[in-house]
Amino acid sequence: MTATSPDAPAAPLPTFDAIPLSADLRRAVDACGYTNPTPVQLAVFEPASRGRNLVVQARTGTGKTAAFGLPILDVLVKKSLPKVQALILTPTRELALQITRELEKLAQFRGTKLACIYGGAPMGKQIELLEGGAQVVVGTPGRVLDHLRRGTFDPSNVKIFVLDEADEMLSMGFAKELHAIADKLPKDRQGLFFSATIPPDIERLAAAQLKDPELIALSSDQIGALEINHFVYILRGGDKRAQLIRILEVEDPESAIVFCNTKDETERLCEALQRAGYEADWLNGDLEQSARERVMQATRDGKVRFLVATDVAARGIDISHLTHVINADFPETAEAYVHRTGRTGRAGKTGTAIAIVTPKDIGNLYILRLTYNIRPIERQLPTDGELKTRAEADLVAMFVDAFGDRKVDPADLSLARRLLSHPYAETIIASLVRDHLGVKIAREGDVAAEAAAARRGKNPPPVEAPKPAPAPARIEARRDDSPRDDRRPRGRERERERVREPLPPLPAVREEPATVVATPAPKPNAAPVNVAPVVKREAPRDRRVPHKSFVTWEPPVDADDDKPILPSGAATTPAATSTEGRPQTDLAPGPQDDADFAQIFVNVGRRDGARAADFERMLSEASLPPGDAGSIRVRDRNTFVSVRKEHLDRALEALAGKTIGGRSVKAEPARQRMS
Repeated sequence: MTATSPDAPAAPLPTFDAIPLSADLRRAVDACGYTNPTPVQLAVFEPASRGRNLVVQARTGTGKTAAFGLPILDVLVKKSLPKVQALILTPTRELALQITRELEKLAQFRGTKLACIYGGAPMGKQIELLEGGAQVVVGTPGRVLDHLRRGTFDPSNVKIFVLDEADEMLSMGFAKELHAIADKLPKDRQGLFFSATIPPDIERLAAAQLKDPELIALSSDQIGALEINHFVYILRGGDKRAQLIRILEVEDPESAIVFCNTKDETERLCEALQRAGYEADWLNGDLEQSARERVMQATRDGKVRFLVATDVAARGIDISHLTHVINADFPETAEAYVHRTGRTGRAGKTGTAIAIVTPKDIGNLYILRLTYNIRPIERQLPTDGELKTRAEADLVAMFVDAFGDRKVDPADLSLARRLLSHPYAETIIASLVRDHLGVKIAREGDVAAEAAAARRGKNPPPVEAPKPAPAPARIEARRDDSPRDDRRPRGRERERERVREPLPPLPAVREEPATVVATPAPKPNAAPVNVAPVVKREAPRDRRVPHKSFVTWEPPVDADDDKPILPSGAATTPAATSTEGRPQTDLAPGPQDDADFAQIFVNVGRRDGARAADFERMLSEASLPPGDAGSIRVRDRNTFVSVRKEHLDRALEALAGKTIGGRSVKAEPARQRMS
């Protein structure tokens, strides 16, 4: 890799003439407005087209979709064969939809059929797409494995297997599903694994699933992280949320994503920011899809200044206008820090990462320094003097907003200049300001608070987003295929935490050279790194329409005996014990539990992390007409679901075999009360 000197003219960027594309693909590339291939697209096309197994290290936002999409659509998939020939797995449904839309644009003149399959969408529609000649499937691991086990997805013709954001999928606990899917594919398939970082888990996965893989190391998120400014505030006690707001008062980011480690903290911190006067909203795995889309649209429209989110909820979402990434909770791994902070400083823009570090986080901060040579600059909590300076700056901004654009008489301007040259200029201006503020205070109240509120309420400008391409109808994802971010150990996490035998490293490593057009100036806290520039391709996003067919009712629970407190007309009887030793509870008719309704006993409850919304999502797959599902009573150890008797079998099939909290769901008709 060679770097150009400051005085040398910049080398011209390569065009798509450097890639031997067919006429159809080149026409589509031109129609999309792409003029220069990114380094990852240049590096991947030739070996992928030859059938090589690749592990590609490239940061998010470098054009990875086109990197594997171009060889798949142009060379690897046969147009004449109406069978699934390429399988692309992603960690989240949002990323699956984004990749599908991008590939649809590239295939618009090619005629390649694509199918996007993910949890929560109707199975029937997906089966129609698979049986209708889909040649490329993009999906999430849980739903793809569902189709493979049901026999609705024939993998016998799959010859290329792509993992996008492979490290994210492993960190989300999908290792078991990935191995199960790979084992059902033909042994002679080609594999393309894309990952922002290459931790040992990725090396083990590649060694187990790919034959003689070649590593192409381009730009990782580490490179992006090194190109932004990093700061840490070390807290030694006190209210962390209040101290964070104190920091935001002085830092005053234009727009930021604020990361928390738990779902509960996202909601609490968001409320604290809103009480402080900031436009903030939260995003975590508990948010329904319709609300999720509302939050993201408000963020793109510039109506949200601070988006408070967990790692999992933010995956697959790209907000290009961020100026700051704020770690309200320090991440638990160095890789997570790199992924988080890689969301700012995109496309040559400057970016800032701020982290709150408590004593328990010192070890993780030390590992970050050792692993990625990222050495954040330590800052002290803002002093009272700095807060006073901020208040004065708010008042100055208020004066600028009020008078900065006002047309003034030349005579008044001449008098002002003469006044500024007078020895008592500061005293005179201070007196004029005090007189003005005194009148304003008498008329409107606390002017300083008003000026501060105006600053806090100043939101970023809206972001222009491309119009979304048509997408198949979809509904919110069910729980067992949804990202998990509640920090409770689940089955997948336990699988990931097992001790694994070390596998040999990847046999072939190729550092792909790339021409550096402009070398970014080194930051004060980052080691100098030469890296080829990347061009970000932002895909349009869809608008999900959630399915709302069920009325959910959760009765309050008596804390002493864990029995639901039912409304008038409902009662409970003493629990009996089945031959299997589990308690059986009999319920008298409730609000919708009359003679037309049947009760279903489910073996999971609140202690397993179950919520009424989880069962509502499962039942949605049974396509019950509205009103045919009754109450859903989630108790500590079990749950009772009522449905119309004629739909009992369909509901049992929809519930049985699913997974909640790492526990397999068992559903059966509830035992009737003995007279």
